[in-house]
Amino acid sequence: MKLILAPMEGLTDPIMRDVLTHIGSFDWCVTEFIRVTNSVLPDHVYHSYCPELLTEGKTAAGTPVHVQFLGNDPEMLAANAVRAVALGAPAIDMNFGCPAKTVNRHRGGSVLLDEPDVVHQLVKAVRDAVPSHIPVSAKMRLGYMDRNFTLENAHAIEDAGAAWVTVHARTKAEGYTPPAFWEQLQPIREALKINVIANGEIWTNSDAKQCRLESGCDDLMIGRGAVTTPDLTQCIRQNLDEPLITWDELLTLQIRFLHGPYKKEINMVGRYKQWLGMMSKHYPEAKMLWNEVKRIKQLNEIINKLQSTSAE
Repeated sequence: MKLILAPMEGLTDPIMRDVLTHIGSFDWCVTEFIRVTNSVLPDHVYHSYCPELLTEGKTAAGTPVHVQFLGNDPEMLAANAVRAVALGAPAIDMNFGCPAKTVNRHRGGSVLLDEPDVVHQLVKAVRDAVPSHIPVSAKMRLGYMDRNFTLENAHAIEDAGAAWVTVHARTKAEGYTPPAFWEQLQPIREALKINVIANGEIWTNSDAKQCRLESGCDDLMIGRGAVTTPDLTQCIRQNLDEPLITWDELLTLQIRFLHGPYKKEINMVGRYKQWLGMMSKHYPEAKMLWNEVKRIKQLNEIINKLQSTSAE
C-alpha cells in the first residue's frame, strides 16, 4: 500500500510538507500546482514551489516530491516539464482536478475533463518530452459538472503514457462536500491497466479501509486528513484508530512549522492558525490552544506560547 500526500494550494506548501513527512509515513508528496501559460518559468519559481529540488527532490525526511503542473498549452507544459526534470524533479504530475473558479475560467484544472482529447494531448506532450525513466502521472476528478466522461478521461490519461492516475472521488460540481463516492472508482480501476490511486474524504484509518474496500484501489492519496491528524499515515499502516502522536510531540511539530521559511510574518501567523483550527477537530488541546492564540498577531509570541505550554 502506497500513501501519498496530496497537493493542496495554500496548504501543503514546502513548510507543511517538511512537517508532515517528518512525522508521517508517505511514499511521496506532490507540490501545489505550478501554473503554466506561455513561457518557460524561471528557476526561482520552481525553487519557490519546490525548494526540495535543491536537495535531490526530497524533503528533509527523505520523501520524494513530485512536481505538478496546470495548464492547457501542450508545448509549454512539455518545455516546463523538461526544465523541472533538469532541476531535479523525480516525477511530473498533471492537474485535471482543481475546482477553483478562476482556474477553470482560464481553461485549467477540472474544466478540461469535458475535453478528453485535450487531456490526452497534454499528458502525451509531457510524456514524450521528459526522459523515459521519469514517471508522468495525472490527477483528475470524476468529471466537471457531471460524470459523462469519467472513463474517457481515465483512458485518455493511460493511453497518453501516464504511469498512474489519481482520482478524487467527486466531480468539480460536488466540490469538497461529503461524501466522496469511492465506489465510482471501481469501474476505473477495472478498466485501466495502470495503477489507480484513490483520493477524497480519508480522515481516519476506518475511512482508509472503507475507501480501499469500495474503490478496489490499493493506494491512497491523503490531503486534509493528513493535515488534521499528522500521524494518520502511521495509524493506517499499523491499523490503529487512535492517533499515535502525543500532544507534546505535536507541539514540537508546530514549533518546527513556525520556524519554517516565510516571506511575510502575518501570512505565517495566518497559516499556523489555519492548521491549528484544522487540528482542533481531533485534538481537544488544539481547541484550547486556539482560544489562547487566536488574537495574537506576532509570530514570536505564538512560539513563546507553544514553548511555555510544552514546558508545563
